[in-house]
Amino acid sequence: MNLVAESVKFMALGIGVVFVFLSVLIVAMRVLAYLVQRFCPKEEFDDRSPSPESDDEQRGAHIAAISAAIYEYRKNAGLNGV
Repeated sequence: MNLVAESVKFMALGIGVVFVFLSVLIVAMRVLAYLVQRFCPKEEFDDRSPSPESDDEQRGAHIAAISAAIYEYRKNAGLNGV
């Protein structure tokens, strides 16, 4: 019976240590978040969306790059006729 009581003590000690550690971690994270917000404010950024023309140009460039990569792969693999 003494062994059971001792194991319950160790279990409670372990749970207590984990609880204290997690509590300290939460407090530390909140303090860090406060300090970051206070001393490193968010930078202003331009939230304008890109123009549709540039989106079409990018899409065309992507298609050209993919087509060239496929052509090179097939040429090097001997699958040019496929």
